[in-house]
Amino acid sequence: MLKTVIVMLLAVTAGTIGDILLARGMKELGDLSTMNLKGILNVALQALSSPKLMFGTVMLAIFFFLWLAVLSWEDLSVALPMQALNYILVAFLSQYFLHEVVTPMRWAGTVLVAIGVVMITKSGGA
Repeated sequence: MLKTVIVMLLAVTAGTIGDILLARGMKELGDLSTMNLKGILNVALQALSSPKLMFGTVMLAIFFFLWLAVLSWEDLSVALPMQALNYILVAFLSQYFLHEVVTPMRWAGTVLVAIGVVMITKSGGA
C-alpha cells in the first residue's frame, strides 16, 4: 500500500501541475468560445509552441504512465479515489498561480473529499 500511496502522490502532483499549466496557458491564448474558425486555428498553432501548454502536456503524460503502473498492482476501487487528491492540490494551486477565489464552501467540499480519500485508502490495506 505504501508503494501505491507514493506513486499516486507523484501522479497526482504531476497531473495537477499539468492541469494548472494548461489552464494558465489557455487563459493567455484567449477564450475560444468567442473566436471564429480562423481564430481557433490561429490559437491551435500558437498552442503548439506554448511552453506552458507543452510542459503541461508532458506532466499529464507522466501522470498517465504512473496511473497505468498503479492500475497494474492496485484495486481500481482503491486507486481511483486517490486521484481525488487532485482536488485538494488544485484548490491550493489555483489560488496562488491562477488567482482564483476558492470560497469557504469549496474548501469544505475539498475537506470532505480528503476525508473520503483517507477512509478509502485505509480500507485498501485491510
